[in-house]
Amino acid sequence: MVLVLALGDLHIPHRAADLPPKFKAMLVPGKIQHILSTGNLCIKEVYDYLKSLCNDVHVSKGEYDEDPRFPETKLLNIGGFRIGLCHGHQVVPWGDVESLAMLQRQLDVDILLTGHTHQFKAYKHQGRLIINPGSATGAYSSMTYDVNPSFVLMDIDGIRVVVYVYELVNGEVKVDKIDFKKSVQATQQ
Repeated sequence: MVLVLALGDLHIPHRAADLPPKFKAMLVPGKIQHILSTGNLCIKEVYDYLKSLCNDVHVSKGEYDEDPRFPETKLLNIGGFRIGLCHGHQVVPWGDVESLAMLQRQLDVDILLTGHTHQFKAYKHQGRLIINPGSATGAYSSMTYDVNPSFVLMDIDGIRVVVYVYELVNGEVKVDKIDFKKSVQATQQ
């Protein structure tokens, strides 16, 4: 079992001061093995905070990130899954299922993590999984000002992943889960 925190679009300090206190209280050092960010952390201090939670932090470059070392896309293997990270501002139209599926095929990944819309979405498409963890701070976007803060915790066990979605709604943390198992056919390719 491997725990992977997926988050993005924090926009600290430009659109949000910090993570919500209820989220910060949940994110403690030593519990998570990997952190994957879809970008727009914006400043080095946010990256440093994530590194204080877990040494293994991967970030794809958002259009507001200051760090030039963040790549446009990042590929990782965790458990039995090949995972791709991309901020999503490069995908047109933004958040479009078919455009994201095309990127997922180009990257040849089982799970695509993407952001930019600041809205949580997770769905199975063409035998693969696409996840947008939303904005962990609830920062507004050019698409909407009404954003519930959210992040994703993935529990990866071989070719099975349980995706837990944490969303702050009216001051309460709501948790939902999605179960996904990589098809046997996909593992044999």
